[in-house]
Amino acid sequence: MTGNIGFILICSAMVFLMTPALAFFYGGLERRKNILNTMMMVICTMGLASLIWITVGYSLSFSGEGSFIGNLDKVFFNGVSMTEGDGIPEGLFAFFQMMFALITTAILTGSVAGRMKFSAIFLFIALWLPIVYFPMAHMVWGGGFLDQIGSIDFAGGNVVHISSGISGLVLAIVLGRRREYHLTEYRPHNVPFVVLGAGLLWFGWFGFNGGSALAADGLAIHAMLTTNTAAACGMLSWMLIEKITNGKPTVVGACTGAVVGLVAITPGAGFVSLWSSILIGAFVSPFCYFFIAIIKQKLGLDDALDAFGCHGVGGIFGGIVTGIFADPAVGGRTGLIYGSMDLFLAQLASIGITLVFAGVASFLIISFIKAIMPIRVSEHEEAIGLDQIEHDENAYPTFMGLDS
Repeated sequence: MTGNIGFILICSAMVFLMTPALAFFYGGLERRKNILNTMMMVICTMGLASLIWITVGYSLSFSGEGSFIGNLDKVFFNGVSMTEGDGIPEGLFAFFQMMFALITTAILTGSVAGRMKFSAIFLFIALWLPIVYFPMAHMVWGGGFLDQIGSIDFAGGNVVHISSGISGLVLAIVLGRRREYHLTEYRPHNVPFVVLGAGLLWFGWFGFNGGSALAADGLAIHAMLTTNTAAACGMLSWMLIEKITNGKPTVVGACTGAVVGLVAITPGAGFVSLWSSILIGAFVSPFCYFFIAIIKQKLGLDDALDAFGCHGVGGIFGGIVTGIFADPAVGGRTGLIYGSMDLFLAQLASIGITLVFAGVASFLIISFIKAIMPIRVSEHEEAIGLDQIEHDENAYPTFMGLDS
């Protein structure tokens, strides 16, 4: 058990690093006058989600035998052993899972960058965790409904990426578009930050997927290999698409491709073969690129940093292909190409349920918040920048013409 404990401790720290990594990734993509606000929306989850997880989150996610949500038997980690458990101590399992709650809530903030009041997104996260995330974690990993219908999710396709992606999209629609949407081009203000964030996310994803094996064993090795392969192919595929469509590959595009490759392999990292991870990474980039470059524009969706375009679409793609490529020799589940339709249908059902549940719940949460407090800054405040308006700080010295 000692080796497994050491491995999961390291993986937990790696997943924790993904949240500040996402802050750099999102912050670099945003305009310079909003970078601190964008990063603050991400890193606040390190405090807020951690506290809620310790108090009620773990208990609602992983205690009890309900189909929808757990119970309150383990509030404040009551009865959670730090020395005994199935393979690893239960306390370590709870600690590892806490890091998923942090990064999931951080992901959805990318959809509303540049226009949402910080107090409103903070309250939304506080309500979204018990209403959406904890039930999702219980339904998938706690023996709940989505597990009962036979769907699989190795490290968070439904729980993390689809739920946060659709929730971010709902928020963006309710908030409305940014004041200059379709009038100006929004360009990343700090591409090196994007590279830093993407690199740290890639690193952390080895803990995210590899650690989900919950042991230092062959399955963890396999999950890390499929994770890296899908990310590599996603990066190369996105670069090729940009070369064909625009004549030049971009650094931001390469980083985006790597991230969507990581997203797509997440639900199947411990269920699909290594060769199929090549296809998963290669083909997720065209799907996400098509949504971001064409569908999003035609529908006028102001998903500011493409949280849904990358995580929602990538997670949906990943869940579907897991149902196709799941190899019984790897994770014991049989996908469509190996002769079974059952898993494929269960994957489709679980994705549909996740989209409807997380989407409707998020709409109800933000509608409630909107009824009791302003959720969006004014156009004047948006023009000034949310760093100054919401936090009274500036990331950089102000130079004429550089803060637009």
